Amino acid sequence: MVEKLMIPVDIEHPETWTKTLAMAERLFDREHIEMHVMTVVPPFAMAIVGGFFPEDFEEKAIAAAKENLAALINDQPTTTLPAPHLHVAHGNIYEEILAAADSIGVDLIIVCAHKPDFTDYLLGPNAARVARHAKQSVMVVR
Repeated sequence: MVEKLMIPVDIEHPETWTKTLAMAERLFDREHIEMHVMTVVPPFAMAIVGGFFPEDFEEKAIAAAKENLAALINDQPTTTLPAPHLHVAHGNIYEEILAAADSIGVDLIIVCAHKPDFTDYLLGPNAARVARHAKQSVMVVR
């Protein structure tokens, strides 16, 4: 039985939230689930590009991500699921998702996948990496 659920979302693509939330609502009821929603801010301080950003850019990006994630969740129509716990991480997207899932102790990750393009076949999208490396069960929603 799934007791803790994680939904990673890309706040730049709100459909990642609406599609995964719709799936979660079909699968679970309010009384038996603890929902965690997270987004990840990628690192900007790589040596090649880090010098082009202001010194406090990452802190501002993380603060903006927190506000945008809360707004995305609050703008969602009424759901049958409990209010989610919100998490914002900073770093490599799939690694942060996996680390948070382990730290929180989730039983299932529901992640939304986009239609792959050519670069995804060479590098692999984050959803595929999460599915491949997670200790938890992973449901991928298209």
